[in-house]
Amino acid sequence: MIVDTDKIRLDVSARGDTSRKAGLGQFLTPASIADFMASLFHPSRISICRLLDAGAGIGSLSAAFLERWASGGFDFRRVEADAFELDDRLHPFLTHTLQEYRRHLDVTLTVRGGDFIGAAVGALGGDIFAQALPRYTHAILNPPYRKIRTDSTYRVELRRIGIETVNLYSAFVALSLLLLVERGQLVAIIPRSFCNGPYYRPFREFLLARAAIMHIHLFDSRNKAFNDDDVLQENVIIMLERGGKQGDVTVSTSTDASFADLTTHTHRFNRIVFPDDPEHFIHVPTSPGNNAIELSAAVRYSLENINVSVSTGPVVDFRFRDHLSAMPEAGTVPLLYPTHFAATGTDWPKVGSKKPNAIQRNAQTEKLFYPTGFYCVVRRFSPKEEKRRIVASVVKPDSFPGAEVLGFENHLNVLHEGKHGLPQALAQGLAVFLNMTAVDENFRRFNGHTQVNATDLRLIKYPSRAALTALGKWAMSHGNLTQEMIDAQLEKLTA
Repeated sequence: MIVDTDKIRLDVSARGDTSRKAGLGQFLTPASIADFMASLFHPSRISICRLLDAGAGIGSLSAAFLERWASGGFDFRRVEADAFELDDRLHPFLTHTLQEYRRHLDVTLTVRGGDFIGAAVGALGGDIFAQALPRYTHAILNPPYRKIRTDSTYRVELRRIGIETVNLYSAFVALSLLLLVERGQLVAIIPRSFCNGPYYRPFREFLLARAAIMHIHLFDSRNKAFNDDDVLQENVIIMLERGGKQGDVTVSTSTDASFADLTTHTHRFNRIVFPDDPEHFIHVPTSPGNNAIELSAAVRYSLENINVSVSTGPVVDFRFRDHLSAMPEAGTVPLLYPTHFAATGTDWPKVGSKKPNAIQRNAQTEKLFYPTGFYCVVRRFSPKEEKRRIVASVVKPDSFPGAEVLGFENHLNVLHEGKHGLPQALAQGLAVFLNMTAVDENFRRFNGHTQVNATDLRLIKYPSRAALTALGKWAMSHGNLTQEMIDAQLEKLTA
């Protein structure tokens, strides 16, 4: 009875229009992932299953669900499945995939074209002319991934029913949750980006208020899970129960879609969402024990506690294009990009750089500058080949002789004290601490992409100001530091 959806998927992907797929945010699900997702649903005693597959593609997920039922994995008497798919060119494949199961199973299959968001909002909002939708017992989805513009119709429609989000994938998950019955189960494969960051905070609050997180599976990167598509986003498979009682959470990991190195651990929920975190970041621990940062009694202070602030570099270069200068000259200020910082120190001005080295100082730019001094800076974006997410450097005033002020480009986060420089030892200590391997590993628990925002840095716990200053003095006395030397200092930090 097994339908070879992978053969169909590879054929459809090979013949598909890449730009059309990107426009729809469409990435078809490999059979191995579909099977794993179907395996995450808990056994149920209900006799009639109403299954939702939103963004069904060629039907891989519904097929995997029905395969599990056929093999005795569920005790349903009957399945009524709704498969939504906007791309009508996939409908023949979708219909073929699902109709195969009618020969052997008591299953009703409905392929729904059109826009899932519009249909779901209309049904949930009680629109007079909207087609009624059932309340589903199960939902399985690989939703489209595409940003929702602030001024888009989708934003307006979603807000009508209390959903505030910035991407189609989170909108699909939120709507599917609302369409479930109480204790209904949902399994979705989605980008990990919703786990942190201010833009997804309303979605996290929506999700946590309405469902219990039962299982999270983490892939190393999206291009390992979807290796036929050129996508570099970390992904998670998440299993939710609407209205469920939140308990421990199962976390599994694998390198890729083969699941050959699958590992599974169980964690208390307060390790997934910290009780005192106003942002409700969702952490994904990849080992059963606590991270070294969690275990350190010395690392328990916020930036506010140690009187340090962090801001995104205020110079957005394309907005000040007419004020930029390739090299420093009379009337300009040093302009710092991530490219100006290396392990060996500051490389400014950088001859032959594609980035400008200076910006004019005038009435239009004056508000952008910081007084020359010692600062700790952290790159906001890491290159694809970079193993670390957090890369910190120290800005030293002697690198900019004669400069009264400095410009920091928008791809840098700047740690400062009241928009002024830090004491040298403190700036150095912050950079050493942030460059510790344990800090980077702890950060990866809630950050699923290559971006490090100022909000993320505010939520990290730090040693005390005195301990950071001592760490900075140690670093200043040792010259060039190896990663081993830096990491060894974690155990020496004092509270």
